[in-house]
Amino acid sequence: MSAPEDRAAVEAVAVTRRFGSFTAVDAVTMTVEPGEVVGLLGANGAGKTTLMRMLLGLLPTSEGTVRLLGGPPNRERRRNIGYVPQNLGLYRDMTLLENLQFVAGTYGTPVPRLDDDLARYTDVLVGSMPLGAQRQAAFVAALSHRPRAVLLDEPTSGVDALARARLWDTIREQSDAGVGVLVTTHYMQEAQQCDRLLLMSHGRLVAQGSEKDVIGDTRALAVRTDDWAAAFTALDAAGVAVILDGRAVRVADAAPGEVRALLAAAGLRADVESVPATIEERMLVLAREGDADRASGAAPAADDRRAHSG
Repeated sequence: MSAPEDRAAVEAVAVTRRFGSFTAVDAVTMTVEPGEVVGLLGANGAGKTTLMRMLLGLLPTSEGTVRLLGGPPNRERRRNIGYVPQNLGLYRDMTLLENLQFVAGTYGTPVPRLDDDLARYTDVLVGSMPLGAQRQAAFVAALSHRPRAVLLDEPTSGVDALARARLWDTIREQSDAGVGVLVTTHYMQEAQQCDRLLLMSHGRLVAQGSEKDVIGDTRALAVRTDDWAAAFTALDAAGVAVILDGRAVRVADAAPGEVRALLAAAGLRADVESVPATIEERMLVLAREGDADRASGAAPAADDRRAHSG
């Protein structure tokens, strides 16, 4: 089934998913247009994977509406979707060729040709392949039937920088061909390669748009000191949102006077400067705010926490 070009590749309208008393995804509305790469960001447990599984029709919604290529995510529309889950979706006890033959048989398409990097693993069990090669193979399998939309859940996790760059070349090739791409990632450098960002925190969509839109007016503090390790330890012990980037100490969303006082109490001299926050720091601030809100209410039951993914 093809979809008119003016329809969203992927769409969610006020989508909610509950596991018992725990709300994993809370009234999320979002779209991915044809030819667009949308980055779905958030800390572990933010609800990203749960949302993606609902978009695919693999998990029913508690409330709200999901559309793939202009309609509900039925079997026929899902045949036009490419999906790379966190576990890659490949059979580890089958060879690469056997996996690709299985996918080709499922979609009624030819077995995809492999480039030289992957061709040497043709008869190798997927579980014995290097992780980077496994992820490349998962991309080949997911794109072999020329999908109209592609959903990628942490597709570059655990691979080196060169392999990530190659996989992002593939993502861009798809969007240039008019495919709508939704991708979750923990790498903030990858977020900058997306056309648009969606930021989730504790199940809610809390910001969207460009990198600047997502960060908003959140500020951070750059702490410059000769003893960066002691500064980090003192600020972390005080409970502020401190991040260590190499040897650079940064504090998200705190008052300069408070940080100077904490460092002085620890016997440390430092320059403290207010600077624009990064996406990572914005995520940290939102996560801490969400944790504080939840701490003031009832904690979810253990069974509900185990049911939640994302």
